Amino acid sequence: MPDPVLLVLDAAPSPRLGRLTGRVDVRHADASSLAGLLPAADVLLVWDLASDAVRTAWPGPGARPRWVHAASVGVDRVLCPELVASDTVLTNARGVFERPVAEYVAGLVLAFAKDLPRAPELWSRPRHREPQQVAGTRAVVVGAGPVGREITRLLHGLGVSVALVGRTARRTIHGAADLDRLAARADWVVAAVPLTESTRGMFDSRFFGLLQPSARFISVGREACVVRAGLEEALNRRWFAGAAIDVAEGERAVPEGPLWNVPGLLLTPHPSGATVGWRDRLSEQFVALYEQWERGEALPNVVDKERGHVPSSDLSPNTDASPRSGPPVNGSTAKPG
Repeated sequence: MPDPVLLVLDAAPSPRLGRLTGRVDVRHADASSLAGLLPAADVLLVWDLASDAVRTAWPGPGARPRWVHAASVGVDRVLCPELVASDTVLTNARGVFERPVAEYVAGLVLAFAKDLPRAPELWSRPRHREPQQVAGTRAVVVGAGPVGREITRLLHGLGVSVALVGRTARRTIHGAADLDRLAARADWVVAAVPLTESTRGMFDSRFFGLLQPSARFISVGREACVVRAGLEEALNRRWFAGAAIDVAEGERAVPEGPLWNVPGLLLTPHPSGATVGWRDRLSEQFVALYEQWERGEALPNVVDKERGHVPSSDLSPNTDASPRSGPPVNGSTAKPG
């Protein structure tokens, strides 16, 4: 029986898959070759985090992998109607980036409170200033997934009172209907939502108009969740005190663009989750998942393809994610189209 075919939508440096040597036929694709190689693949590893190639290649002819793993938390670059409608299981890299992103948010909160972004300016114009004490302030974290929960835990450790907001209200989590009321009283508003049709453009002029003058807004989600024109207008008009956006690869504003001149806005080049060794952690996670799949076990991190993210309540493996009769092999007619 031939080895299962693992197709990697690759990017440099490639994932470390040495532990799978001799058990899987690893093939590599780029955006131009992906469509032609998909029909032979049993598993697809989307290693290129900035590529939209899957959405273009998936609707083509031929069989399709039974399992797709995205080496990222967001899966908006992978999903297309044909993949959503298929029986293919989609997993993500939940568990790798939560703590680094939470540390990044905590660092920004401390930096804003202590006025560190303006330190060079204050050296050139010495004057008495009174930094803010973080303990005792209020935060709203929008997004009740694992990233939002880890941010909440770290901010609690700093003495911040945190309201966590999800799509629907449940124990310890506020529903979306509470967001406006909570944001209007917050010192810190942290956006940690996945990009879906319901979150696209949710942080707009109307939302920014709710914030109190001393508030800061921090976004660690996809750029499309924030309406840039609305953010620019709000900061230029001093509706609130400042903002930080963790801008993803491919979404970066050019240095001469208008956002670079917006008062109180800090742009960072997507460092929040990319801590030392992050690619190794992604590789280790995928290899462990592959070994579970190989044994016919249920997979964790299964994305609800209709919602576009792993359900927050799904803290255990989804029994629907296990292969029906062990791992399929190259050429299996059981692959869904």
